[in-house]
Amino acid sequence: MLTEKWKKLQNGSDIRGIALEGIEGQHVNLTSDIVEKIGAAFVVWLSGKMSVKPETLIVAVGNDSRLSTEALRAAAIKGISSMGSKVINCGLSSTPAMFMTTVTPGYEYDGSIMLTASHLPYNRNGLKFFTKDGGLEKGDITAVLEIAEASKFTYSPKVGQEVSLDFISVYAKGLVDNIRSSLKIDKPLEGLKIIVDAGNGAGGFFAEKVLKPLGACVDGSQYLEPDGHFPNHMPNPEDKDAMESIQKAVINNKADFGIIFDTDVDRAGAVDKHGKEINRNRIIALISAIAIEKHPGATIVTDSITSSGLKSFIENKLGGVHHRFKRGYKNVINEAIRLNNEGIFCPVAIETSGHGALKENYFLDDGAFLIAKILVKMAELKQKGQTIDELIADLEEPLEAEEYRMNIITEEFKEYGNNIIKDLEIYASKQQGWVIEPKNFEGIRVSFNKENGSGWFLLRLSLHDPLIPLNIESNQAGGVKLIVSKLLAFLAQYDKLDISSLKGMD
Repeated sequence: MLTEKWKKLQNGSDIRGIALEGIEGQHVNLTSDIVEKIGAAFVVWLSGKMSVKPETLIVAVGNDSRLSTEALRAAAIKGISSMGSKVINCGLSSTPAMFMTTVTPGYEYDGSIMLTASHLPYNRNGLKFFTKDGGLEKGDITAVLEIAEASKFTYSPKVGQEVSLDFISVYAKGLVDNIRSSLKIDKPLEGLKIIVDAGNGAGGFFAEKVLKPLGACVDGSQYLEPDGHFPNHMPNPEDKDAMESIQKAVINNKADFGIIFDTDVDRAGAVDKHGKEINRNRIIALISAIAIEKHPGATIVTDSITSSGLKSFIENKLGGVHHRFKRGYKNVINEAIRLNNEGIFCPVAIETSGHGALKENYFLDDGAFLIAKILVKMAELKQKGQTIDELIADLEEPLEAEEYRMNIITEEFKEYGNNIIKDLEIYASKQQGWVIEPKNFEGIRVSFNKENGSGWFLLRLSLHDPLIPLNIESNQAGGVKLIVSKLLAFLAQYDKLDISSLKGMD
């Protein structure tokens, strides 16, 4: 059983913590000593899983551009090599590339670790773990942390060898080869200007190592150099400033397409030639159009907060099936895998956050591979005199969309939050004009007609934090405010729920 100190390091299927001082009230809990123990613990866990001695294992380690990376990478390597395992130091890399070290022919290492905290502030860092079977699950991470906390290691008398490898170039070549083989052309992007915004994270390689070899002009690309201060904007496709930055770059440079990655490149967003973002529901619609054209009638798995317009687009326009599931990229991916195992063909699992995973790519949430599939379609459309934005021209988008986050002020927040949701289900079932979504896997989703707001809300419990997010979309002016007004009287009866964010809407 983990103590509170170690338990706080677990974030679902990842490890995350504060690695640097600098933000008031946030104190370092992910130290080099702890990371060294985690590195050794991963070897113990891996050797047990594979029933082999630690000395026979090869483990790859990579990192994004964070300021704390150098010290923590050295600590992870020290922990792994102290068990006698060989370490492949991949240096600056992406999270998807680190998984690919376990399955790429000629490499196929036993396990890998990526040092990253995704889009979180500069003082954070974390670890993600992979084997050839994919990313570790929540229970696996707990097991690794339990081994690390106990620290009862049998160190090897011989320290494992450390070898440096530029694997991101190997990974990038794989993307280039995939695109070329799909189109049977050496430079299929010739004549296209495509801008990359890496936000000073790990995604700068995409411009030089993927787009240029395929013939694209990348002039105007920005923030490709890794810088853990993130001086320009956070590397996050969901961040408003980040998206506005790439939109301006596309317009100012008269580009055909813009690409934006998060810090470790497992998420992506895009911008069309008109400067309009292809993000959230729009990027899901786009990859759905591409996938369902190839696999008619296919099922697309998304997270719970996708719009009604997206569902209509997938099912009525594309002829596919929209399976709306829980938030959390691992939840979405695992659900897609489950459906495929049951004989329901599902080529795509994708969250509105930009975590997109394709069946043809190990169901790995890989922002670069997601973009690669879009680029293939762009090149095909170019030959017909068409552009990528035309594929989603019929997507109905809400006039208004808001998310409110309400804190739960009690240590028993999960029980309290779940009780609110159960009570709301009973309440909603008795309200005239409220239509409860019958196929719903998370929280409660209710739709309204024109008289009641012409939209929907989803109330759910956060995956990890003591809060309840409320997502609302409406197709009429003032619709969100109207839907909020219908919920306020119900939510106001819970004294441990902070509804202050809603009160300005009543």
